[in-house]
Amino acid sequence: MHKWSPLVAVCLGTFLLLVDVTVVVVALPDISVNLGAGYDDLQWVLDGYALALAALVLGAGSLADRFGRRRAYLWGLALFSAASLACAFAPDATTLIAARVMQGIGGAAMFATTAALLNVTYQGRDRGVAFGVWGAVNGAAAAAGPIAGGLLTEHLGWHWIFLINLPVCAAAAWFTVRGVAESKAPRAGRFDLPGTLTFTLAAAALTYGLIEASAAGWTSAATLVAFAAGLAGAIAFIAVERRSDHPMLDLTLFRQAPFTALIVAAFLTQAAAFAVMPYATVWLQQFLGKGPVDAGLLGALPLSVASLLVGVFAGRHLQRVPARWTVGAGMLLIAAGNLLQTRVDPGSGGSVLIPGLILVGLGVGVVLPTMSSAVLAEVPRERSGMAGGALNAFRQLGFAFGVAVLGTTVQGQAAYTDGLDAALFIAAGLALAGGLIVLALAKHREPAVTDPVRA
Repeated sequence: MHKWSPLVAVCLGTFLLLVDVTVVVVALPDISVNLGAGYDDLQWVLDGYALALAALVLGAGSLADRFGRRRAYLWGLALFSAASLACAFAPDATTLIAARVMQGIGGAAMFATTAALLNVTYQGRDRGVAFGVWGAVNGAAAAAGPIAGGLLTEHLGWHWIFLINLPVCAAAAWFTVRGVAESKAPRAGRFDLPGTLTFTLAAAALTYGLIEASAAGWTSAATLVAFAAGLAGAIAFIAVERRSDHPMLDLTLFRQAPFTALIVAAFLTQAAAFAVMPYATVWLQQFLGKGPVDAGLLGALPLSVASLLVGVFAGRHLQRVPARWTVGAGMLLIAAGNLLQTRVDPGSGGSVLIPGLILVGLGVGVVLPTMSSAVLAEVPRERSGMAGGALNAFRQLGFAFGVAVLGTTVQGQAAYTDGLDAALFIAAGLALAGGLIVLALAKHREPAVTDPVRA
């Protein structure tokens, strides 16, 4: 097979699992009518997937390092396909929610291994190209969900937002079997079950708390109990990992300022660039009367196209620049793009968002490819799954955090447009903070692409 077959396999799976984070946003009204789902049901149709993805991706990365990354990726594809089929034919909201959680479990196995597979497959210039394209797909997929959901829902029905996954999964599996070599940590120790359980508890509880905060308020009983459970899980996880001879996540990695800065930046990027999207889509549909297709095109297409173009045409060159400058500058672009969108008022049309979305897309196209390769350059090669899992876990937690914080902001204003503007200001502040952290701390002596791979 051609040398780019592994990249195609990884990009197909990545696109699917990230699209499915937001693909249901514009389909929720149709799902509500068809399945008789209430507001709480619809929220969990959206959030059940994100919760499973955030809670399990780090544990999945650890398992992949031990038992094989290619194997984990294929198992993830298989589970994701089966769960997508169950989603499409769900007879009620409860079944749909359960199937979405199963999708998230499969997506976690895929997401935990994507960056690691590229890291061990490609070297030198090819590695820069691979991460550039993969990063572009990351940015484009996260924004393409509402577009794909709108087109499929309006013309074929909401079931097709899940059925379309099946042929793409089949293609990804074919490219994986034919072109991806197996890899695993050469000296893997015993599986860190206590670390896996405590991290999963912490991530699941914190994500659940953020979801509840958005719906019921930050001081509701459910929110506070979830946050308390998450904090207890996090403390237990740290205690377990510090004593483990074979930790799922080596906490000493966080002593390296560049690694820590990039993980924080991953968290803030997802919150700043993508978490406002559901609320912009609500404005376009419920207040401007746009259909699912128009809402997806106006609310996501400019970001998606800009991100894809940057990653495809400049990704390889960006890999040659120290991550401090690329990630830092990209996050400042995201901040500027969010500020540019804060001109929404009751008389605005949907096109007011487009210039700012383009800037956000340019920033995303710069940040995501270089951030991933730079994080992997900070760890030994056999710990690629661990590092990739940590990066993607914090990305998903950042998205959940952003949705909760920005949702509270939108709901806290008398006029929806005032709330949307306030949410965009906060998103800009998060991106600015992330950019400054990276510029201050992520000081590499050499560009990430030329860092030696340590054994």
